[in-house]
Amino acid sequence: MHDYQRPPTLYRYAPRAELEQSLTAGQFRLVPANRCLTLSFSQAWDKALFDQFGPADACLIIHNTEEFGERLHRAVQRALPSWAGIDGAVEYGARAALGAAFTKTVAEAHEREWQFAWRAMAPQLSLNPVVVKIGSIEQFAELRDRESYPA
Repeated sequence: MHDYQRPPTLYRYAPRAELEQSLTAGQFRLVPANRCLTLSFSQAWDKALFDQFGPADACLIIHNTEEFGERLHRAVQRALPSWAGIDGAVEYGARAALGAAFTKTVAEAHEREWQFAWRAMAPQLSLNPVVVKIGSIEQFAELRDRESYPA
C-alpha cells in the first residue's frame, strides 16, 4: 500500500531568476516527459542537488505542500481542461504504481523526487511545454541559496 500524502516540504533547485518568478507570480513550466507534462520537486534539502539540477544557484522551498498542490492542479485544469493530473513520489528501480512518468532508475534515487504530472485525455493533444501561474506563494514558500544550507 502506497501513501500518497504529500510530503510536508518540497524543494525545487533551479536558477534564482526562474525561482523568483515561481515565488512572486507562482509561475511554473511544465515539461514533456513520458507522454505527460511534468513538474518535479525533491523531498530533500541536499546540497548535491544544486549540481544535479544545474545550473541551480537557488532552491525554492515550499512549506505548505497541500495548498501549493491544490492551487497548481486548479491552474493546470484551467489552462489544459482536457488533461488529467496526479502527483506522487517517484519510485526508483521498479515500475511505479502511478506509471512510467513516476518510474526512474536506482541511480537516480538520491533525487527523492515528488512529481506532478498531467496526461492528455485525447491523443491528438500536443506535448509542448506549458507555463502556468498560480499567484504568489510567498506566504508559504521561500528562496534559499546553496550557502544557506544548514550544517
